[in-house]
Amino acid sequence: MLVGTGLRLWGLADKPLWTDEFATLVFSLGHSFQTVPLDQVISLDTLLAPVQQPPSTSASQVVTNLLSESNHPPLYFVLTHLWLRLWNALGGQSIVLGVRSLSVLFGVLAIPATYGLAWMASRSQRVAQFATGLMTLSPFAVYLSQEARHYTLPILWILASLALWLQAVRSLQGQRRFTIPEVALWISINTLGIATHYFFTLTLLAEAIALLVVAIAWRSSLQKSALWRILAAMVGTAAGGAVWLPWLLGAHDSELTRWIYQGDRSGLGWLDPLGQAIAGWITMLYLLPIQAASTAVVVGSALGLAGLAIWTVWLLGSSRSGLGQGLGTATPEHPPSSGQVLVLLVAIAVLIFLGITYGLGMDLTSAFRYSFVYFPAVLVAIAIWVEQSDRPVTRWGLSRPALIILMAALLGSLTVVTNLGYQKTHRPDRVVEAMYAQTPAQTPAPETLVAIAHRTHGQTGRLMAIAWDIQQRYPVSKTGRPAPQFLLAHQQQPIDAAHRLDAVLSDRPRPLELWLINMQTVPPRRLEAVLADQACLPMQDAASVDGYRYQPFECR
Repeated sequence: MLVGTGLRLWGLADKPLWTDEFATLVFSLGHSFQTVPLDQVISLDTLLAPVQQPPSTSASQVVTNLLSESNHPPLYFVLTHLWLRLWNALGGQSIVLGVRSLSVLFGVLAIPATYGLAWMASRSQRVAQFATGLMTLSPFAVYLSQEARHYTLPILWILASLALWLQAVRSLQGQRRFTIPEVALWISINTLGIATHYFFTLTLLAEAIALLVVAIAWRSSLQKSALWRILAAMVGTAAGGAVWLPWLLGAHDSELTRWIYQGDRSGLGWLDPLGQAIAGWITMLYLLPIQAASTAVVVGSALGLAGLAIWTVWLLGSSRSGLGQGLGTATPEHPPSSGQVLVLLVAIAVLIFLGITYGLGMDLTSAFRYSFVYFPAVLVAIAIWVEQSDRPVTRWGLSRPALIILMAALLGSLTVVTNLGYQKTHRPDRVVEAMYAQTPAQTPAPETLVAIAHRTHGQTGRLMAIAWDIQQRYPVSKTGRPAPQFLLAHQQQPIDAAHRLDAVLSDRPRPLELWLINMQTVPPRRLEAVLADQACLPMQDAASVDGYRYQPFECR
């Protein structure tokens, strides 16, 4: 656990806060994005006001603001609210460390929880130790632990839910009784999981389908008493989750979720989700510096990852653990192993993801982080697959292939913490560096206005991220330049942002340095007309980094 804790704390405050983390901060502090003025020029302090104050608000305000402005359940945000109050009471200075450290805590707790699930599934200390090592060193696990978001907490709930799910499977096979306290505990854990992240329901769906498959395969020797208790657990879970149904249905058609819906695919575009899914699966075990500055390093890293992936597939295929055999090979005397049903669950979860992606047009593969839904099951299944075999054991207590996987995973974790892979989803720091790379020709420096087309608090968060990075790295005391002003140009219709920008520019002094951020949704001709009328000439071509498209103009 010390290694896992150290990796997750390494450089925790070094990476820039990005939009989703600002949502965590604002809502967890009990504040609202609606207090940030739209369609008018505001200062850096005004833009960042929702994250500058200590959490003097109540947990009820957290829930109220979150449910009215966002599309997430409140449990994680309430816990973060309480955590930040404790952080401030203990004298914590860095709010970045404060808000991210709770995810680290949950990520560290997932390490012993993985040991427990792996031991329960295999009754093998060797398998449990390998699974624990995988959770400790997984690049994906380290990445999620360094995000101030609700991913490591549901991983804990998933580990606990899977443990009880395995008990339910064994009870169907007549290997044990599924007790009433276990039913109550399973319902409680599942309800908490749904209250943490709605995608937890996908884990529950995979569990339910896998149970159905096992029940059909073993219908001749099914334990009826166990079946009734499992059905009771399902009904209880459904009742607990139904509380959030109105908000879940609203999230389906929310402006905040529109980004995940993909347009019509054609040609090779149909293969994109498969490629994205495979890339995400690889990072559960391995990652190399694919986001390094050197092209040669990037190419070499990609080839190295491909080689590791191919070797791992070969390793699993050549294993004699029996996990590759279907449930149909099991008999009443030799029921399917826990490893086999875990593999079944992972396969079902993957099919659910692909079904939603291709069938409903919601590309769940476009954000690797959503794979947390089946990530713990993958690690435990791999641990059983590799170590529940006749491979010789080294003096370290594991087989040679297991040690190779762990060493490669450690390299991947180091890649994450040194920011050479799994960089933040958005890069406001790159935009700010471009802004301050421009040396003002006039003395004193002209006023700078940073404008973004606004539709939801997602754009407010993007602008907050820029303002925060300026405040942290380029204060007036260091640069001698006045802090920029900001504009959130709201658009009910695409053309609205151009009208609001025109009105604001008419009242600004000249000369003016104007930075346009993410104006792709504004009709280009109308935007060009506004800039021409306001005598704003481009200072350089438009550029793009993760989460941002920006271009500076000089207005005279």
